[in-house]
Amino acid sequence: MDQRILGTMQKNGSITNQELADEVGLSPSPCSRRVKHLEDEGIIDRYATLLSPRKLGLKLTAMAQITMDRHNPDRLENFERELATYPEVISCVLFTGQSADYMVVLLLEDMERYQEILLNKITRIAGVTGVKSSFVLKRIIDRTSVPLTHLI
Repeated sequence: MDQRILGTMQKNGSITNQELADEVGLSPSPCSRRVKHLEDEGIIDRYATLLSPRKLGLKLTAMAQITMDRHNPDRLENFERELATYPEVISCVLFTGQSADYMVVLLLEDMERYQEILLNKITRIAGVTGVKSSFVLKRIIDRTSVPLTHLI
């Protein structure tokens, strides 16, 4: 039942409790209790409104692989803390298996804005030694939902 609730809520985060209960086959009170339990357990992490970047003039998605000079905790924490202050950064992961240390995804108006952020901000963070940029041509799959099939 929780899987059905989560799946339905991922499709429509603004669904009312009554609509959710009807959709999953519960009465409203037990449905509300289950949702509250999922929130309390941290399974439902937060609620968000998804905006259309394109309609807001954000037409460029840049993916930057960033290389650091040292891998000590202070250097990495400083980089991560600084990067978190840039609203254009929508994702940042520390990863392995590549020549870079971080993959950073930025959502921007255009190439000029990317150049400005790259040259005036990212490359000026202590420890950054290299940036390889790629740009999204087309979004093939762009999900916000978490897979639940493994819960069956």
